[in-house]
Amino acid sequence: MEEFVSFLIFELFLKNPLFWLLIILGIMSLFFYKKIVGAAGEFWVKRELKKLSKEYLIINDYMIRIGNKTYQIDHIVVSLYGIFVIETKQYNGYLTGNDYDKTWIQYSGKKKYYVNNPIHQNYGHIQALKKALELSDNNFISIVCISSRAKVKVKSNKVVLIGNLITNIKSYHEKILLNYEEIYNKIISFNITSRQERREHVKNIKKYVKQKHIDNINKCPKCGSHLVERESKYGKFLGCSNYPRCKYIKNN
Repeated sequence: MEEFVSFLIFELFLKNPLFWLLIILGIMSLFFYKKIVGAAGEFWVKRELKKLSKEYLIINDYMIRIGNKTYQIDHIVVSLYGIFVIETKQYNGYLTGNDYDKTWIQYSGKKKYYVNNPIHQNYGHIQALKKALELSDNNFISIVCISSRAKVKVKSNKVVLIGNLITNIKSYHEKILLNYEEIYNKIISFNITSRQERREHVKNIKKYVKQKHIDNINKCPKCGSHLVERESKYGKFLGCSNYPRCKYIKNN
């Protein structure tokens, strides 16, 4: 019976190879969805940056080590007008937040999610480059580029949609890095290209994300505050630490 089923599947594949290929690709896309979406976002930003003139020196997919920690930066643009450090993000739905929020709120349909503020993430990238290059903060420009079609209501001049990326970069006119070509070469010299080190970086990021997920289990889904154990006449329960402003209670 098993041999007959295997033979039947093989026959169907021979008759409809394109159909089965689409099914296989569909299954693979489910497993690698985040990677595919992330890579697509970086691809579109990379393509957009090619529109800049030759006086802007571009570095894509950059990694640097400071001490025992590695930092992966999506895009760096080195120019006479400063060093643009670009973090690419793909969001769906409706996004709200500001420069200082620890987390932003993402609305997707009726669902509400909390995402780490990428401006804070990019700040870490800039501090790593600043330390390696021994430059001051005013030489760096932080940009979070949203490469998707999300509706962005974030109060920040550091957040731009991909369609406005080039305009934003070209809006800087003050000449602050006269030796920008020398700095570009220095940045390149720090770039980690070893596959093993890059794999280790991804592994550490996964550990960090897993820990974040564990930390978020006891986070209020309404306001983002921590849930704390409280006691009532009916027994113990988990409630929002932001009570009475937030009256969320976690059901057991």
